[in-house]
Amino acid sequence: MKEHQEVFQTAVLGAGASGMMAAIAAARCGASVVLVEGNTKPGKKILATGNGKCNFTNEDQGLSCYRGENPAFVLPVFQQFDKDATLQFFQELGILPWSREGYYYPFSGQASSVQEVLLMELKYLSVPFLTDCRIAEVKKDKEFVLYREDGEIVCRAKTLIVATGGKAAPATGSDGFGFQIAKQFGHRLITDAPALVPLLSDQKSFRDLAGIRTRAKITLWIDGKNIASDSGELQLTNQGISGIPVFQLSRFASLALSRHERVMAEIDFLPEVSEKKLQQMLYERLLLDGKNETIGDALTGLLHRKLHATLCKTAGLGATDRASLCNKKQIARLAETIHHFKVSICGTKGYEFAQTTAGGVATDEIEALSMESRLCPGLYFAGEVVDIDGICGGYNLQWAWSSGFVAGTHAAIEETV
Repeated sequence: MKEHQEVFQTAVLGAGASGMMAAIAAARCGASVVLVEGNTKPGKKILATGNGKCNFTNEDQGLSCYRGENPAFVLPVFQQFDKDATLQFFQELGILPWSREGYYYPFSGQASSVQEVLLMELKYLSVPFLTDCRIAEVKKDKEFVLYREDGEIVCRAKTLIVATGGKAAPATGSDGFGFQIAKQFGHRLITDAPALVPLLSDQKSFRDLAGIRTRAKITLWIDGKNIASDSGELQLTNQGISGIPVFQLSRFASLALSRHERVMAEIDFLPEVSEKKLQQMLYERLLLDGKNETIGDALTGLLHRKLHATLCKTAGLGATDRASLCNKKQIARLAETIHHFKVSICGTKGYEFAQTTAGGVATDEIEALSMESRLCPGLYFAGEVVDIDGICGGYNLQWAWSSGFVAGTHAAIEETV
């Protein structure tokens, strides 16, 4: 095929989740479609989702699961292609959905199954792939023209869908090129930052806490204001904090750090126990139970052993101090430390370890009913490149499927650019 000689109805730039969905939707509408991907094979990032199992959507949907300057932007998109449509779509492609607490995975337990059925559908629809094809420039005259770095024309199309992702997981090909295209065509960009990412702390105590996994509640404070909180399994590393509850809050921390604001995380290591009840428990363990010779002994079975020394030191005590010598004021201070352990946040582990991107193309310059640019007719956006990001649990993939479907459907039926 001499790519530059044919003018396609729709070119899709980026063959991740949203791009493949957009190409399928456009081709099903009867449009001639070309899919352009910088990697050697489409869907590379899908393989890493859900720890290789691909949590591709979630039963529980709502605005609280999506974030951005205007999270309500997702509503008209989901009205056209929602969670139920996603499940039906993949079932028709051969995926048997399996749900665990509302989190949907392919029954095969393999993310590659999702990638493979999308590729099979694209092949069935005769959508040409241009893989290992890195685009350097996009121009628009009568149609959109995509160029390689050497100036060679890759393809021409009446409409263009930018589904290049953001900057997260650059090893999968995400380099922020879609942001450049949006800016070129006059779009405003919301400051981007890593999201669903571990947070870093410069506190020396984490050297002693690495490897701890424990249930906890995390509260994020920015410039002294309580911003958000989440609970679940917390992971402590030699550099800071990680785990699902940290990921859920990380976009707020990332953006605050980019604004040079003060970020603090507060950990409650026993969120199920009230502070009054905890003080009573500690009083009994420290002063009434003669078996517990040291404070560390008294904390055994209550908290992870590697936490004892750090929590005691923070409370002005020693884990090897005699338990029977503690007074009520010291016990109250220890209880407060267990419930309100403060962690100064100095950074994130960056895009290399992020699952998605916060920020992107401003939604007020995109038509939610079609995903078309309000500034440049014929230009569409889908997926992570847009200023919408979801929490953990299949929400970013749901946004990819929905926005890709809407962009592909409308780009296919547009008559002229």
